[in-house]
Amino acid sequence: MTDSNTNKPRILVIDDEPFFLQLLTEALSEKFQISLAKNGRQGLTRAEGEAKPDLILLDVVMPEMDGYETCKALKENIYTREIPVIFLTAKRDVEDELKGFNLGAVDYITKPISIPILLTRVQTQLALSQQKIALEQLVQERTREIEVTKDAIVYSMGEMAEARDKETGNHLLRTKEYVRVLAEQLATTDKYKSVLTTAMINAFQRAAPLHDIGKIAVPDSVLLKEGPLDNDERKIMDLHPVYGKTTIENSESKIGSTLFITIAKEIAYSHHERWDGSGYPQCLKQEKIPLSARLMALADVYDALVSKRCYKEAMLHDEAVSLIAEARGSHFDPDIIDSFIAVKSEFKIISDQYKDE
Repeated sequence: MTDSNTNKPRILVIDDEPFFLQLLTEALSEKFQISLAKNGRQGLTRAEGEAKPDLILLDVVMPEMDGYETCKALKENIYTREIPVIFLTAKRDVEDELKGFNLGAVDYITKPISIPILLTRVQTQLALSQQKIALEQLVQERTREIEVTKDAIVYSMGEMAEARDKETGNHLLRTKEYVRVLAEQLATTDKYKSVLTTAMINAFQRAAPLHDIGKIAVPDSVLLKEGPLDNDERKIMDLHPVYGKTTIENSESKIGSTLFITIAKEIAYSHHERWDGSGYPQCLKQEKIPLSARLMALADVYDALVSKRCYKEAMLHDEAVSLIAEARGSHFDPDIIDSFIAVKSEFKIISDQYKDE
C-alpha cells in the first residue's frame, strides 16, 4: 500500500467522546484516511456510504445505540458485514470481550489506548482482510474456470448428438437462452418465485444442451432418413429420451449425483412429454412432468418452428408464437405459456442473435 491519500486504507472511527476522536485522528491520519462518527447510527450511515471503510474502530459505551448494537447491525448488513471491526472500550471483563467476538469483531482493545499497539493491530487486521479478499477472488476465478470448462464439455456432448441429426450448434445456444429467459419470467410469479432460485435457473440453462443427448444411440438408418419415418422407425426415434436418461445415469453412477445431473436427466427424459399426457416416453400429465422439461419443451418447439430445415422453411416469429399459444393446456403448461407471451420479444432477439449461417 502506498502513502498517497487516494490509496491509503480508510478507517472509520465511531466514538461519542471528542477527545478520543481527536486522539485517534492525530495518531492514524499519517497512514490512513480517517472518517469520524459521533454515535452508532451515524457510524452505520458512514459505513454504508460511497467511501466504504476498510476497517472500523468502534467504541462500546455510547448512548442510545451502544457498540454491540452497532456491530450487530453492521454484520447483518450485506454491504458492511465483511468490514473488520475492532472494539475500543474501557470494559475489561472476559464476558465483555467474548460478547464482542461473538458479534463478529476481529479484535478488542481496552482503554487507555497504547498508540503503537493500536497501529500494529490495525495493520495486522487490514493485512488479514486483504489476504481474505485476495483468496476469495482467487476462489471465484478458479470456480469460474471450472464452470466454463464444464459448460464446454456439456456443450460439446450436446453438439455431437445434434450434429448426427443435422442440427447446428446454434440450436443449443438458442434453446439454452430460451430456457433461461422463460425461467426468469416464470420466477416473477407467486407460484414459482420460491422454486426458481438463481441456482435452479442456472442449472436449467446449463443442462439444456443435453436435451437430445440420447440421439447418439439412435441408428443412422432412422436418424438420418430423408422423408417421413414409418411406425417402427418412429418407435425407435421416440426412444431417444430413454437413451438420454440412461446415458446420464451411467455417468451419475460413476461420479455421483448433483443438481446439474438431476436436471439434465429430467430434461433429456421428459422434454417430449405434453401437458395433457399425450407425449412420450411416459405419457406424464401436467405437473408430474418436471418443470425443467416443461420449459425445455417450449424452447425446443419454438426453435424448431422458426428455424429453416432441409425439409421446411422457417416459420415467422409471430406465426410460431400464435401456434404455441394455441397449444396452451394441451401441449404446454398454461403458466409457461403466459410467461412465454410476456417474453416473446426476447425470444425473437435470441433467435436473430444466434441465427444459423
